[in-house]
Amino acid sequence: MKKIKFLLPIIVALIGFIAWKNYPKLNLISGYSAKNTASNHFIANRALTDIQEKDNDMPLVKLASLEAVNSTSIISSVYGLMPRESIYREGLGCVLITKDYDKSQKLLLPKRSTLLNKRPFPFGNAGIKDTVFGNINYDQVNQAVSNAFANYETQKTRTVLIAYKNEIILENYSAGFTKETPILGWSMTKSVLATLYGILEHQEKISMDYRPFANDIRMKNTKIGITLDHLLRMQSGLAWEEDYTKISDVTQMLFLDSDMTLVQAKKKSIAIPTEIWNYSSGTSNLLSGILRDQFQTHQDYLDFPYTNLIDKIGMHSMLLETDMDGNFVGSSYGWANTRDWAKFGLLYLNKGMWNGERLFSEDWVDYITTPTAHSDGVYGAHFWLNSGGKFPDVPRDMYSANGFQGQYVFVIPSKDLVVVRTGLAEDPEFDINKFLSEICASVN
Repeated sequence: MKKIKFLLPIIVALIGFIAWKNYPKLNLISGYSAKNTASNHFIANRALTDIQEKDNDMPLVKLASLEAVNSTSIISSVYGLMPRESIYREGLGCVLITKDYDKSQKLLLPKRSTLLNKRPFPFGNAGIKDTVFGNINYDQVNQAVSNAFANYETQKTRTVLIAYKNEIILENYSAGFTKETPILGWSMTKSVLATLYGILEHQEKISMDYRPFANDIRMKNTKIGITLDHLLRMQSGLAWEEDYTKISDVTQMLFLDSDMTLVQAKKKSIAIPTEIWNYSSGTSNLLSGILRDQFQTHQDYLDFPYTNLIDKIGMHSMLLETDMDGNFVGSSYGWANTRDWAKFGLLYLNKGMWNGERLFSEDWVDYITTPTAHSDGVYGAHFWLNSGGKFPDVPRDMYSANGFQGQYVFVIPSKDLVVVRTGLAEDPEFDINKFLSEICASVN
């Protein structure tokens, strides 16, 4: 009995210390749960139970539960602690809000347009062509896709689409997902953001040598020399911690900051530009802020991605979510259905040409696929590469937009292929080398 009395204060103190140490994390856990649930529910129109049981079934995140749900918002907490609210705004997506946020404020919305033609995919939305290519082994393609959906507990594949020479040759969807279901691209959004700069460059409105800090007297000399090229290649030399398992730069930005474009700019330089490569979602959101500075009004900024890219190529399901200050969250929050993600890949397969109109130059494709120093050949300019042979049985010219939990748009020019895969598991649980090599082998 004396031993128990002696140990009890120690146990209580230990529990108290653990609770104190982890309490700040609850803010992020509740925030992730509220934001992810709200976006999947209001944008993708998915059932709350399905989102909770599958999408939020991750360490720590699964500790959170829904406290309140209404027609435009969701509140989540961890055992009643640290409740966070995410609200839905038509045209702007969902955002985590603070207690002083004015829900009644009138917000600017991007102006959208719809392609009015009866053309099939990809240049219209009137179905797909029923073409049979003689050089494709369809049995092999079907087997490759079947393998991708096998063993769901490990691979967790949700959708797959294969396009060859601008035509869909196969697509498949797991239960609860269709060709209309918007999918969160996570960091695939980075590649969309980069493309906006390619469009601006083609329009001769900006250069990759542009120095966004050059006129800021608050910046030290090391920041003044940073160019768009350095930022797009993740080699600005600015400090950044991209760790989703703890309180880090990226988790605080995504789940605490009202203006996500500022945090990277405030970081110290830890190296001169080009000296190191450091993957940073903060850099992508800094680029979103720099993009906003290129326009005279906020409305022009909101309209630009849709007018010049998204709606122009018929990606009408795509939605770029904004933060509380109205900035596109270019690092992470782009939504589109699987066919529309494929259109994005096909734009690159066609080297910037879309239905007879050039959106960006062929040189832009060369630019984003040129390996960045110190990245071991896996990264270009906001796109991932296979130039170093990371996937040994896949053509070296393959490049891709990649997102958290295995969202991929693969472009394989030598095979005239675009392959989209979405799900909840990434390489190695989902074997990219095996998946793509099987598909490539089917094209003779």
